[in-house]
Amino acid sequence: MASFNRRGFLLSSAVGLAALGLSAPPVSAATHDRLLRRTLDRVVDPEGTTLAEVATPVGDGYRLLTSGPGWPIEVREDLVTARSDRDDRRTPLAAFVQFTDLHIMDAQSPVRFEYTHPILGSSAHRPQETLAPLGASALVARVNSLRAGPVTGRPFDFMMTTGDNTDNHEQIELEWLMAILNGGSITPNTGDPSGYEGVQNCGSDLYWHPDSERGDRYKSRGFFPHLPGFLDAATSEFHSPGLDVPWYCTIGNHDNTPSGTLPVGSLTDCFIGDRKIMFADDRVTEQAAAAMTEPDQVGELPDEVERLEEPGTVKASSITSTVTPDERRMPFDTKGFVAAHLSEANTGPGPVGHGFTEANADGVDCFYTFPIAEGVTGISMDTTTLAGLANGSIGKTQYNWLERTLRASSSVYYDLLGRRRTQQVTDELFVLFSHHTSDTMTNPLPDRRRPAELRYIGDILVTMLKRYPNVLAWVNGHTHYNKVRAHTSSSPERGFWEINTASHIDHPQMARCIEIVDNADGTMSLFTTLLEADSPYQVDHGDYSQAGLASLYRELSVNDLYADAANLGSEADRNVELLVAAHHPAR
Repeated sequence: MASFNRRGFLLSSAVGLAALGLSAPPVSAATHDRLLRRTLDRVVDPEGTTLAEVATPVGDGYRLLTSGPGWPIEVREDLVTARSDRDDRRTPLAAFVQFTDLHIMDAQSPVRFEYTHPILGSSAHRPQETLAPLGASALVARVNSLRAGPVTGRPFDFMMTTGDNTDNHEQIELEWLMAILNGGSITPNTGDPSGYEGVQNCGSDLYWHPDSERGDRYKSRGFFPHLPGFLDAATSEFHSPGLDVPWYCTIGNHDNTPSGTLPVGSLTDCFIGDRKIMFADDRVTEQAAAAMTEPDQVGELPDEVERLEEPGTVKASSITSTVTPDERRMPFDTKGFVAAHLSEANTGPGPVGHGFTEANADGVDCFYTFPIAEGVTGISMDTTTLAGLANGSIGKTQYNWLERTLRASSSVYYDLLGRRRTQQVTDELFVLFSHHTSDTMTNPLPDRRRPAELRYIGDILVTMLKRYPNVLAWVNGHTHYNKVRAHTSSSPERGFWEINTASHIDHPQMARCIEIVDNADGTMSLFTTLLEADSPYQVDHGDYSQAGLASLYRELSVNDLYADAANLGSEADRNVELLVAAHHPAR
């Protein structure tokens, strides 16, 4: 990345916001300058983070990326008031990185529903998706280059990836994920080893065809470039450095169900079959979309899809191509997902199991606790269900386990009637992780792992968490946008923060660093700083080096027909200092 120029901030900030399609309240140049100067004075090392610079699109039509001004830290006092002299006393307690929604993808999989993208948007198809594994490797390189939190300089304790680590929950995607995070060579190609067999060369104008000069809806609406050789380059071998810090994993809906939305067991034969639907008429498209999004139609796929694995005449309602079958596309189940993490071959920088233990080996209970730092415990939840639909919920068994875990290390808590209770135990602070957010935990379907069990929605979980003051934050993904929410209470000590981070498959392709500090004044702060991948903002088209393709991954994402600048969130959702009441004596 280019070095940050403070003087350039005043000139470029308004331009950058306008180019991103964001609106900002009118503030003076002097105010902008003061905010950024104050931020830079408060942090140890902003370089390589969005405190220093941010990718900013410029131009009309197909936009290129350039270096824009960094984002200052916004102080949020929704829960408690900040004291002005806190920086002089703060002690860092922990620093870690969150990845989320990597969607490591077999872009040629026969069970993908790309043809539904006019209805389902980028969740069905993205022009950059063939580069998802390589783009994730560039994010790994960013963490390795930083090594420590930008605000406090504390070395990273770990990285947590909060779900949708894979896209189609295929064995090969899981293998690629392990190689990306642990280090190794990846060839992101399936089927025919000598060529690409997906939608981006199928001839339908529904998709961007990078290797062809033919027109398509991407070229006509977004001036997408003609890039001869792109598909061969995107499916060629590359090397990931692997993380230098330990990493943990939380499971997401795409990690355990087809397309992250269909009931487990759907289309199993199609995964390793030799036919793939490239295009479908409106009737088939609408039925397929409803089968993935409507509770009363979940899993009810049209005959053209259900019978895809059977040989026969292609129906007029769809265009189906013959593809090379590949046993590596076989879907894994939750037991297989845990087993891959427990495998000694996949330990990488550690820990063994990446949070999962033998207690999780049967794939039924995919939740666990782990040590973040002295006096700070992480809790990884499983908010998925195998019954289908993208949103989540939490089962009674896990809910009860979570409450027991919180109570066992809380000297102060509140009972169901709101009465304050005390007990003689050693306090732990808690940071929770899940794939789903509190407001996307709305799935009414029972989990097939415990089919008779009651499921709880997000509001119920939030109510329970407010009874345990030692809960600092709940960190999650799923939505593909940045959002930081304060869960307030009439008693300040009972409030906590929910930190939701954008995906790394869709624009703006970000991760987040979180640093926990004790302010030694009865408050604590959580500094959250957004991170971009370690790749150039712009390269010459046709540069198919690893760095060039990683750059193109980001450029294509901002030009996707469904890219939304609102996914960046407001200033209060990006680089923020989150004040919370301290729940134990300062160390």
